[in-house]
Amino acid sequence: MRMTPRGLLPLLAAAAGGLMALSWSALPVHAQSGPGARVAFVDVQRVLARASAGVAAREQLEREKAAMQKQVDGHRGELEKLRDELEKKGQLLSADVRREKQETLERKVRDVRRLVDDLQKELQKKEQDLLAKVLQEVTGVVQRFGKEKGYAIIVEKRGASVVYGAPEADLTEEIIRVFEEDSKKAKK
Repeated sequence: MRMTPRGLLPLLAAAAGGLMALSWSALPVHAQSGPGARVAFVDVQRVLARASAGVAAREQLEREKAAMQKQVDGHRGELEKLRDELEKKGQLLSADVRREKQETLERKVRDVRRLVDDLQKELQKKEQDLLAKVLQEVTGVVQRFGKEKGYAIIVEKRGASVVYGAPEADLTEEIIRVFEEDSKKAKK
């Protein structure tokens, strides 16, 4: 069984919509509905796909996934050796020894299945933690950007089900730029 993380980006639509909607609900009602109110959208999935923090998070998950896969592959090799030994030498062994080896094989198969399940859960939790951290940072950048530029509301393109968005209302590239600038400042 190959372990595959669900991926940062597929989780994003639901999580980003909820997280960002909570932060926008604090806008005063008059700011949301006044004449000439500025409204825009951001594609948070694209921000995560292109911003260095999102790329770094995906790379970290891939490294951890590879290490976990290596661990599982090692156990699988051990199982294959036991299975081959039992198939090749099974007829030559006494009934008690054969039964003992069969039980050992079955126990090890159960252990590997449990290990795979545990590793998948661990990887999933790490993925969720990384996603939440990066989403929180992106949300902060969007909030600050919106306040500084005088937007009444900025919605997440996918979570808000934007059916049409004029290209000039798309702030994604600007958010990526600001997010990258903030990340570079934080590293100094």
